[in-house]
Amino acid sequence: MLTTTLYTTSATATGGREGRALSDDGKLEVSLSTPKALGGAGGDGTNPEQMFAAGYAACFLSAMKFIAMQQKIALPEDAAVTATVGIGPREDIGFGLEVGLKINLPSVETAVAQKLMETAHLTCPYSHATKGTLSISPELA
Repeated sequence: MLTTTLYTTSATATGGREGRALSDDGKLEVSLSTPKALGGAGGDGTNPEQMFAAGYAACFLSAMKFIAMQQKIALPEDAAVTATVGIGPREDIGFGLEVGLKINLPSVETAVAQKLMETAHLTCPYSHATKGTLSISPELA
């Protein structure tokens, strides 16, 4: 439960995986296409898994930057997080996701990078939201 809501947004999707998605402020407007691997045509649009991967990667890197700032640790300009999102059938019913996170902190000492990564995993809202539903173990690249 949040103690205070600092920001709220919403997006509306129409047409499912072959439609469009638009944020309430109009800053995000994307065409959606089903990947061939999921039985679609693989058109020019994006898909929910790509958007989730981009959001998670950006959020996790921001969490690391926040922690580094608090601890007065300089992160390199080319620090990067790659989130890999997979989708497939669950054993019970429906579909599920799997997520991998690769953290690249060039020129940061391994022990320092490891601690930043572990603390970011506790801090990042995406990590918190998926805790208990997805097994995510960030690792250094």
